[in-house]
Amino acid sequence: MPLNIPKSMPAVEILRQENIFVMDSERASSQEIRPLKIVILNLMPLKITTETDLIRLLSNSPLQIEIDFLQLKSHTPKNTPIEHMMAFYKTFDAIEASNYDGMMITGAPVEQLEYEEVTYWPEVQEIFDWSRKHVTSTMFICWAAQAGLYHFYGIPKYPLEKKMFGVFEHYIHNPQNPIFRGFDDVFYVPHSRYTEVRAEDIEKNPELVLLSESDESGVYMVMGRNGREFFITGHSEYSATTLDDEYKRDFAKGLPIDMPKNYYRENNPANEPLVRWRSHANLLFTNWLNYFVYQETPYDLSSIH
Repeated sequence: MPLNIPKSMPAVEILRQENIFVMDSERASSQEIRPLKIVILNLMPLKITTETDLIRLLSNSPLQIEIDFLQLKSHTPKNTPIEHMMAFYKTFDAIEASNYDGMMITGAPVEQLEYEEVTYWPEVQEIFDWSRKHVTSTMFICWAAQAGLYHFYGIPKYPLEKKMFGVFEHYIHNPQNPIFRGFDDVFYVPHSRYTEVRAEDIEKNPELVLLSESDESGVYMVMGRNGREFFITGHSEYSATTLDDEYKRDFAKGLPIDMPKNYYRENNPANEPLVRWRSHANLLFTNWLNYFVYQETPYDLSSIH
């Protein structure tokens, strides 16, 4: 996919080394088509890692995409150089008057707090509300999925006895939904979270459609507003080594952490991970871009409402 992002962004060179096709802004500008405009609110602490994970999946399509990365004014990231944030990120007031074809909102390491205890919750709520009038389709990931379901629909979250950590089998409730085109009957998704939303709460709300679950990890995908909102509790975007990095980091700190389930070859952390979610992650992002963004968005973005 031609991606209109700065040539100097670290993800560009990382993905080229992985043999992922990325067209930077210099080459993209020569194509005489209107690119899809996507804004990504990145709440994850390791900004560059998350940027790379998302761009890797957005690259797998013939559509041209122009990406803006969004940061919060009410929160200063501690794990990303300020120079990187200044070079590649915008604040909400800089894009508030703009419209976008699609939006992605990432997880955040605050899930064990009540939403109202999160220092930047008011700003996140403001951006959530803005997205409904300025974006064709929004994908909420992990904590953002739980937060969006709570903010818009009053769906509560529940603490888990231990971290949901590993790669789990999932099944589909509605295989005719275009988001699942090309999916197998069973597919795999990484999860890494301490809280959950429950199917019975979602099924009580007529405005929501429960699209996918796992017997072990629970609710995975929920749709709202006929596809203008997707709430995804797992991390389909994770790279092969993300769970490994999380596990070894917490283990080295002496934190209570179980080995990620269904992840390492022969269930041995000395072995490499067995990647079983990459193909479905690519399908998920490509189907969302095609059927719920590109096919639905107006040519004139000012007419989004």
